[in-house]
Amino acid sequence: MNDNQLLRYSRQIMLPQIDIAGQQKLLSSKVLIVGAGGLGSPAAIYLAAAGVGTITIYDDDTVDLSNLQRQIAHYTADIGIGKAISTSETLNKLNSDVQVHAVQKRLEGELLDEAVINADVVLDCSDNFKTRFAINQACVAHKTPLVSGAAIRFEGQVSVFTSGQNDSPCYNCLYTSDGEELQNCATNGVIAPITGIVGSIQALEAMKLIMGIGETLTGRLLLIDGLSMEWNSMKLRKNPNCPTCGN
Repeated sequence: MNDNQLLRYSRQIMLPQIDIAGQQKLLSSKVLIVGAGGLGSPAAIYLAAAGVGTITIYDDDTVDLSNLQRQIAHYTADIGIGKAISTSETLNKLNSDVQVHAVQKRLEGELLDEAVINADVVLDCSDNFKTRFAINQACVAHKTPLVSGAAIRFEGQVSVFTSGQNDSPCYNCLYTSDGEELQNCATNGVIAPITGIVGSIQALEAMKLIMGIGETLTGRLLLIDGLSMEWNSMKLRKNPNCPTCGN
């Protein structure tokens, strides 16, 4: 770690739970972010600012005017540009030390498996069940920690799945594969800051996993109601009959 890095990350390094060793773990880590929208934007920005060494972003969509209300990695001038590319440019301006790999395509099949294998932590910031279940299956297969987030209307939720550790459930233990696909921002709307809250929590959980500090949301589902500003935590148990991680 050079002098500039010591200064840049000094406010984190002074935390006894992190110190030099924890910051070095961040600098050496590889994070995969699937989706560069409302959740992926704040998550990527905070991870880059915090010094995560390598961030890989997959998204096959382009920036649209309706995205700018909440997808803070993109600017008006980015309309029509791929979201992964736009996010990469924002992160490079923020912290040029971070290696950002932006891939303008849908992450699926063998490409998904390869990306998950090469990551220390995966952040699911996607907006459809098909992608979520595919990511979960790959993370279970390769025992890669998964930080899952979702936001809609005034509501948000976050959980962490660490397959093979602490008897962790997986995303399929929480939701079955016949979930309601129409539950998305395009059809239901979303208040801008709730995506920022959820994405920021995803970034925090990813950092805790990388550094091995604190208690993560493994085995818990954190629920946020922005209208009443109530936070609830539900315990999740592994489903022994889960088609993805069950016996």
